[in-house]
Amino acid sequence: MDEATDAALAVPAEALGRDSPIRVERVADGAALVRRLADDLFADYRAARAAGREKVVVIVPVGPVGALDLVAEDCNRTGESLADLVVINMDEYLEPDGRRFIAASDPLSFRGHMQRHFWDVLRPDLAPPEGQRIFPDPIDPANVGLAIERFGGVDVCYGGVGITGHVAFNDPPAPGETIDTESFAALPSRVVELSTETLVINSVTACRGNIDRIPRLAVTVGMREILASRLVRLYLNRPWQSAIVRKLLHGPVTAAVPASLLQRHADCRAVLTDEVAQLPEPTLR
Repeated sequence: MDEATDAALAVPAEALGRDSPIRVERVADGAALVRRLADDLFADYRAARAAGREKVVVIVPVGPVGALDLVAEDCNRTGESLADLVVINMDEYLEPDGRRFIAASDPLSFRGHMQRHFWDVLRPDLAPPEGQRIFPDPIDPANVGLAIERFGGVDVCYGGVGITGHVAFNDPPAPGETIDTESFAALPSRVVELSTETLVINSVTACRGNIDRIPRLAVTVGMREILASRLVRLYLNRPWQSAIVRKLLHGPVTAAVPASLLQRHADCRAVLTDEVAQLPEPTLR
């Protein structure tokens, strides 16, 4: 590691975000963070509509898991319509041929999760029409850019940050791959091969360490679409994000940590739990 990265990893919890262009807010725990994401989506949607946006375009992940359930339940309770919302999902796992989504019935499927935890929960009369529910297409991933252009740009990109610093499935360049930071920032939606680090951590969080169960390929929105969003909102609730949050906030801007590119964004905020804010110091257990 270089000196700048070493310094970033040593930033204490109380100094996180200090002198960083990315604003930082902390919440107590994972439940509070899930509630915050749901509340932010509502507030941002209302603000964009009040500002005159005919359609409000958001890029969303499926996690932190539980936030979309809360959004649907709140809408059902209040009767607030999301008919003017355009939902672009960040990514989805693919079959080994790289041309087909994994089955929506697969527990790992983001499409299946969206259906079970959002579309099936939200009252149909309050939901956006089918044409405003978009996943990147592995056959034609340019569908994302075309949708964004048609609806007038992305109002808010919500997301997490992977252990490699990826946002969506934009992992850093693979070992031996040469790409400069500006070219990486311009990468569009596309099919990608997941890094070993991402496969491992996803197996830990999603299937009890069964790395063979995690698909090797995925389709993802690109850094280009994320960085062009008017607002970017990050949510971090995993203990293993303690190191990467410091790199994205205080480390060098580099394709080696894709989320660090958001230091250049005009309006990016990171919300993290108190646990994530703790120093990433080693402990044998």
